Amino acid sequence: MSTDKTSTTAATKDEHAVENPEAAAAAVTAVDPRLLVREEGLLGYWTEFKRKMRAGELGSLPVIVGLVIICVIFQSLNSAFLSAQNISDITVTMVGTGMISVGIVFVLLLGEIDLSVGSVSGAASAIAAVLAVNQGWPEWIAVLFAIAAGAAIGAAHGFFFAVLGAPAFAVTLAGLLFWLGFMLQTLGENGTINLDSEGFIGKLTTYFFTDIAAAYGLAAVVTAVFFITSFLGNRRREAAGIPSRPLNETILRTALLAVISFAAAFMYNQYKGLPLATVIFLVFLVATDFVLRRTSYGRKVFALGGSVEASRRAGINV
Repeated sequence: MSTDKTSTTAATKDEHAVENPEAAAAAVTAVDPRLLVREEGLLGYWTEFKRKMRAGELGSLPVIVGLVIICVIFQSLNSAFLSAQNISDITVTMVGTGMISVGIVFVLLLGEIDLSVGSVSGAASAIAAVLAVNQGWPEWIAVLFAIAAGAAIGAAHGFFFAVLGAPAFAVTLAGLLFWLGFMLQTLGENGTINLDSEGFIGKLTTYFFTDIAAAYGLAAVVTAVFFITSFLGNRRREAAGIPSRPLNETILRTALLAVISFAAAFMYNQYKGLPLATVIFLVFLVATDFVLRRTSYGRKVFALGGSVEASRRAGINV
């Protein structure tokens, strides 16, 4: 006759750990009310939306309304504003500013500010131009060197803020002035350097995938990846016993994304095709979103933005 010592020991520990089993059995685990909205489906989101409107939590609504107003006014002044060519040109032009904006989100999530991003981007661009045109370096190497220079500048600013304890406002304001002067000094007396429009740097904003399958293929891939990741994420949440989105909501979200993606693909194909710059920006956007939402580093960024002291007590190296 044998005895399972492991199960016996575990049972003994459980009996001593719970002094009032009846109360423990009747206890309900606290759940964030915002997560319960998902289980209610569209009705839950509509109720939450009305609650936020009454509380003045407008979120991104003013931005959406502002964009709609801008499109209506500009289209009334010029019928070519919403043409495929103009929208394609706008999406390509905004990539530079959009890349900086995505990066600055990390700083804002920390509850800080960076006034030097414009000057740093200008300094990095000046370095790439001087190395490629004046020094004769291959353009792709010049771009990599400029990226490394930008990272080094950011690390220097971070050292003054995180290690020496200087306020981010003061550090980045000084950086704004210094790197602006550095850029002007680097460019020389003329203040401008003309890049080869057919070179590597020029192609980043002038190259288009003319095959219509490129735009539609990207739209299909984006839609499929979104559905698969959402579906698997919901399965993991269900397995963990926490609120998750119902399947019909996931399908609705996927359908809306598909409409937007294929409409954009159709618009691009009416002009020159899918811009390379837009593809680069989308890849960068998805990658940074993954870092923020799916990695421990991203969670630490959110934690620091919530409370530095709480993050320190949780063991995060602030």
